[in-house]
Amino acid sequence: MKILVINAGSSSVKFTLFDMDKDVWLAKGMLERIRTAGAVLKYSNHRGEKFEKSIVANSYEAAISAACLALCDADHGVIANLEEIKGIGHRVVHGGAEISGAMQITPAIKQTILSCYELAPLHNPPNYEGIEACEYLFRDIPMVAVFDTAFHQTMPAAAYTYAIPAAVAAQYKIRRYGFHGTSHHYVALAGAKVLGKEVTDVKLITAHLGNGCSITAINKGQVADTSMGVTPLEGLVMGTRCGDLDPAVVLFLCRAGYSPDDVDKLLNKSSGLLGLAGTGSGDMRDIITAADGGNAGAKLALDVFVHRLQKYVGAYATVLNGFDALIFTGGIGENSARIRALVCEKLYYLGVEMDVARNRANEVVISRNATGPKVLAVPTNEELMIARETARLLM
Repeated sequence: MKILVINAGSSSVKFTLFDMDKDVWLAKGMLERIRTAGAVLKYSNHRGEKFEKSIVANSYEAAISAACLALCDADHGVIANLEEIKGIGHRVVHGGAEISGAMQITPAIKQTILSCYELAPLHNPPNYEGIEACEYLFRDIPMVAVFDTAFHQTMPAAAYTYAIPAAVAAQYKIRRYGFHGTSHHYVALAGAKVLGKEVTDVKLITAHLGNGCSITAINKGQVADTSMGVTPLEGLVMGTRCGDLDPAVVLFLCRAGYSPDDVDKLLNKSSGLLGLAGTGSGDMRDIITAADGGNAGAKLALDVFVHRLQKYVGAYATVLNGFDALIFTGGIGENSARIRALVCEKLYYLGVEMDVARNRANEVVISRNATGPKVLAVPTNEELMIARETARLLM
């Protein structure tokens, strides 16, 4: 079964075609700068062939159509025609409290996506437009929505409830939703496999660290707690997002003359590592380089990032009453031995013992062969997880 995965953003579309009989990707690409004169298609296939070209893409339909032409291209394509595609999986950021798993797309599911626009105004609208475009282009091919929030809906009420008046929370749908769920789900399954166990038999702490960062406590396959909240702003320090913050800071800024939009931009786009370091970059690689070069702002940014992450690991160890493995994933988590080592420096009291050589080599198991919790570096693969969930529902 061949499954096409679509991730539609505000000005771009990522696509990957999988052969689920072999659990491998066949081709993938990115359509960038949609609705501009500079629209471009970047494409590669499993044979190592790549190309990039300008396209005319004044709509999502036109952009995804260009991707389809690439997939069927006589020289670089991987399928003879679109009829080989048996299902399409869409990444959708927010499904609200009602959605607890991947869902085949129906008018009712589309309405749920629409109803979450206020909760995810930057993501759900383009996700929805991508679905509409594929409905137009593919007609009879079944489609599945895989929600970032779905995996987290197993959280208990004690974890997802904010201590505000219940009537207000219900009226405005204010609760912890959590994000990066597809990634946390994928690495939980992969991590359990590394441990030689079923995910239902282990307690895991999964840390997705990239430009956006989140951490999740997973108790035997069920989410016990997660760091992101109503939006992806809460929790860990991120590239440009502040993470946890006294809510009175927002009130203080508004009374000082900031508009709500100003505060939104400040906390989401100008804070985090970028705001702390003051070096013009929120990229962890640049932060580490600047910190090592003696930049005080970058050093503080690094310290705050690590401190916040250590604090969450300790809290989630308590939530889970012990854990079997700490799993690092995402661009930083998978590749930064420095960050992994710094985080684990203060986790010895939990039984965590890092293996310096394994960590530097970016091996999967980066802890010593001890009786305590294991530490893993597991590459995430959200697209493959979406493809698997799509195939599971359509088989």
